Amino acid sequence: MSVTNANLTEGAARTPVATLREVIEHLAPIEKLAGSDGEREAAEWIAQRLAAAGAASARVEEESFLDGYADLHVKLSAAGAAAGLAGLTRPGRGLGAIGGAVASVLIADDISNGPRFARRALKQERTTWNVVAEAGDLDAERTLVVLAHHDAARTGKIFDSPMQAWLVDTFPGIVERIDTSLPQWWGVVGAPAMVALGSATGRRRLTAAGAAIGATVAALMADIASSPVVPGANDNLTAVAVIVALAEALRERPVKGIRVVLASLGAEEVLQGGIHGFCKRHLAGMDRERTWVLVPDTVGSPGLTMLEGEGPIVMEDYYDRSFRDMIARVADREGLPIRRGMRSRFSTDAVIPSRMGIPTVAFSSLDRNKALSNYHLPSDTPENVRYPTVALMTDVAELVARELAATVAGHE
Repeated sequence: MSVTNANLTEGAARTPVATLREVIEHLAPIEKLAGSDGEREAAEWIAQRLAAAGAASARVEEESFLDGYADLHVKLSAAGAAAGLAGLTRPGRGLGAIGGAVASVLIADDISNGPRFARRALKQERTTWNVVAEAGDLDAERTLVVLAHHDAARTGKIFDSPMQAWLVDTFPGIVERIDTSLPQWWGVVGAPAMVALGSATGRRRLTAAGAAIGATVAALMADIASSPVVPGANDNLTAVAVIVALAEALRERPVKGIRVVLASLGAEEVLQGGIHGFCKRHLAGMDRERTWVLVPDTVGSPGLTMLEGEGPIVMEDYYDRSFRDMIARVADREGLPIRRGMRSRFSTDAVIPSRMGIPTVAFSSLDRNKALSNYHLPSDTPENVRYPTVALMTDVAELVARELAATVAGHE
C-alpha cells in the first residue's frame, strides 16, 4: 500500500476528528518535559478527559524513572573522545582502549534499554506521572492494553537534517526497497568503539577519527540538552488523542469479552522511563496468554505504518508475529490502508512489554521520505498533524479490540 495514504480523506475514518483536534490542541501548548510540572499538568488533564470520555477508574499514578539521554550521552561521548586523545600517545594506548570500550558499552546499554549501569551509577532518579484508565468489558478475562505517552522531547540541530529527503530524491528506488530506518545511533556507539580498537592496535588514524566523531556527538548532545521542548503534537499527543477517542468509541459502541486498558505514560522521551513502572504495577501480574499490547507512537504523519520490530543497535522483532498477522488481516478485510514491513532504529515503549513475552505491536506513521513528520522539531504543532491518519489509527485500535474479543471467545 502507498506510504502516503493519498486516498485517505477527513471523512474516510469512523473516528470523529473533532475529538482528536481537541486533545492535541489543548495539550500542545503545555511544556511537557519528562519529570516537569508541565508533564504532571498534562497527565492530570488526560485523566480528567478520559473520565469524561466514559473510561472507568481514570487516575494519575506517580512513578520513578532514571533520567538521562542527552546529558548522559554528552558525558559518555566526551569520555570516549578523551580516551581517544589519550590513545594517540604511546603511554596512553591502554587507557584509550579501556576507556573507549567502556564508553561504547555504556552507550549501547543505555540506548538499548539494558541494565543502564551509567544511569544507576549517577543515581538520576526522578518522578514522572502515568495515566491509567479502563474501558470495554471491565470483568473480561482478556485485556488489550493501548499505550500512549504524553511527555515531549527537546529539539536540536541534529533533527533538522535534510539527509533523508536528499536520499529519497537522489535514490528513490533504493530507499523504497529499504524497510529499516537509518541506524543513527550506530555512529554514537561506534565512535568510542573506534577509539578502543585504534588504541589497542596502534592505528592512530582510527583512534583520531573515533575521538573526532565522539567530540562531535558530544557537541550535538549538548545542543539537544540546551534546546527548547517541542510541542509534541505528532510525537506523541496523536496517541493520547487515540486513547481518548477510543474511550468514547467504546462508550458509544460497547464491546463484550475484552477489557481495554488505556494508558498514557510519562518520560518516554528519555529513552523509556514511565513504561518500567507501568509494567511492574500492571503488566507483570497479567496473564500473558490473555493480554495484548498496542502502542501507537507518532501516528500523525501521512501514512499509517505497523512496525515489525525496533532496535537502536540489535533489531528485535516484537513478540508474537501472529498478533501482527491478525491486525493485518483485519485491516485488509476492512479496507484500512496501513503499511507493513517497516522496522525502526529508534526505541519506543513497545520494546519493554515485548521483552516480557506479551504479544505486542507498535504503530507509527511516515511521510514520503519514510520519516516521521516534524520529528523533534518546533514545527511539531497541531496544525501540522495529519488528522485522518490519527483517526485511522483509532479505527484500527477499536477493530483490534473487537477482533480479539470475537476471535478468542470463539475458541473457548
